[in-house]
Amino acid sequence: MLVLEFKAYGKSRQFSAVDEALRTAQFIRNKALRFWMDGLGKTQYDLNKYCAVLAKEFPFCDELNSMARQASAERAWSAIARFYDHCKKRSVLEAGSPLRQLRKKQIPGLKGYPSFQKDNRSVEYKTSGWKLALDRKSITFTDKKGIGKLKLKGTRDLHFYQPDQIKRVRLVKRADGVYVQFCVSVDRSESVEPSGTAIGLDVGLADFYTDSNNQTIDNPRFLRKGERRLKKAQRRVSKRVKGSNNRGKARQILGKRHLKISRQRKDHAVQLARCVITSNDVVAYEDLSIKNMARNHCLAKSINDASWYQFRVWMEYFGKVFGKITVAVIPNGTSQECSRCGVVVKKGLSTRTHVCQCGCELDRDHNAARNILSRGLATVGHTGSFALDASSAWGEDTATHAGATLLEQVTSQSQESPSL
Repeated sequence: MLVLEFKAYGKSRQFSAVDEALRTAQFIRNKALRFWMDGLGKTQYDLNKYCAVLAKEFPFCDELNSMARQASAERAWSAIARFYDHCKKRSVLEAGSPLRQLRKKQIPGLKGYPSFQKDNRSVEYKTSGWKLALDRKSITFTDKKGIGKLKLKGTRDLHFYQPDQIKRVRLVKRADGVYVQFCVSVDRSESVEPSGTAIGLDVGLADFYTDSNNQTIDNPRFLRKGERRLKKAQRRVSKRVKGSNNRGKARQILGKRHLKISRQRKDHAVQLARCVITSNDVVAYEDLSIKNMARNHCLAKSINDASWYQFRVWMEYFGKVFGKITVAVIPNGTSQECSRCGVVVKKGLSTRTHVCQCGCELDRDHNAARNILSRGLATVGHTGSFALDASSAWGEDTATHAGATLLEQVTSQSQESPSL
């Protein structure tokens, strides 16, 4: 599924209708959740049927497209399904206690329990309720909300896709306006010349990452650089009277500041991930628990500002697109273990140089990256002894020599056809 986004342009009354559609979608989602809490809705089908009841009971719900109402109910069921999965994984349920008993107890204090939405910013249409113009430069929403025709501006061309390939259309409201997203059903695959190299990545705060070839990428620190403007915008909001128009304008400016930082992070992650994937056939990286790491209040802001998880998501995505191998390895002990002989050398966080008795002297992050690549190649090679063999064969050379045989296999597979 490919998501194409365009900026929407229209009149103020049209955007007011968009706001009304967003409020209606939030209302339906919350009512469907309450329907489940009362023990009346046990399946997603029950919530979908309940949308028809809401349309008869509330006229403003009937104005929204029927499939948009069902999409709102599906969002409620997604939250419910996530809660069930969380209960199963965390063993919250008592032994032998069925899920329906937990639902009847109505325990909102449990972690992950579905909550009512207060700031919905998107409404989703499926295959009806909208009509795309022949020139693909405007879209008309045909339900009773009165949104009407909106002009579209963006860098992507919708002429490459047939109308029946567009499975969903989503209206998204952001700080700088309203956007229209098209969910296109298409299998994206691209082919590039195999490079015959493998790389291990060790992410950090001083540098965004250090690879197994001792190449570093600077940490952009977008939040730190824009923090002065953010604080200034926050002070403006705090000085305005609550509920006034000036406070609303100040909040919009603050939202634009945050939106800019978010887009900078995404753009950096996309470009860097694409470059890493296209330059290597095998990429090994750390399987970090970012949520747990961010609990350290001293480093939480820097960790979130680095956006490691977003970088990982885009690497995995481009790995499928270009038919490359991406491996997430357990990072435990990668900084302590010697990449040459495998001996564990204890050192604190302040020690930035790895020095071993075997004569190996490397930067701490460089040593960790080499260990990450070793474990990644062992995972791909399906042999537990491969990591130790690779460590002993490295010496001071690049890590790609360790997996020469494996890379030949990967290269031959890449030349045949990239797999998604």
